[in-house]
Amino acid sequence: MARWGMVIDLDLCTGCQACSVACKAENNLAVPQDGVADNGRHFSWLEVISFVEGEYPRVKMRMLPLPCMHCDRPPCVKVCPVGATYLSEEGIVGQIYNRCIGCRYCTTACPYTVRYFNWHAPVWPEPMSKSLNPDVSVRPKGVVEKCTFCHHRLMKARDQARFEARSLRPGEYVPACVEACPAKAMWFGDLDDPASEVSQLASSRRAFRLMEDLGTEPKVIYLQER
Repeated sequence: MARWGMVIDLDLCTGCQACSVACKAENNLAVPQDGVADNGRHFSWLEVISFVEGEYPRVKMRMLPLPCMHCDRPPCVKVCPVGATYLSEEGIVGQIYNRCIGCRYCTTACPYTVRYFNWHAPVWPEPMSKSLNPDVSVRPKGVVEKCTFCHHRLMKARDQARFEARSLRPGEYVPACVEACPAKAMWFGDLDDPASEVSQLASSRRAFRLMEDLGTEPKVIYLQER
């Protein structure tokens, strides 16, 4: 059984936002309505956060792509009263939208603030409504949304492998953000496979996890800048 994880090299990331745009297009994230951003209710499943260090003229900008950490010990799962979020056998923290009651306990429990409450019904201006991904459900108003590592791609790749009577090959399941990154700063694969590139990078001396002192054991690993 695989344990899916991601490695992001902060030394290669240019902050181009291609991963964020690919995530929105792949997972049917609605276009923000007027005033949504002003009220702090605009969200992105994968946000690229910027940090400015130093003072002019010696200023440096640092970029941090922030998807769901898909923790091995996710605090969000423990607090959901209706079982709308869960940790799969392969380490993906999933979300059952039809079961979510919008209490937002999980958003409070998540220390990475990567769960988002859908305050508005999704709206797409024409003709964008015709470009939705048929493999991903459109979430109704009043539920919590989050990054799923593009789990629908895993199901499609697994169905294809089953049809061809073979096992899933390395590289067949890749989230949209990793595929779209022009700087090749993101890797994805099985962390439990010692031969996989993502597993070897996760063991690098440059590797670190966000707020790992909390004991959440995130499966998104960053490589610090050289």
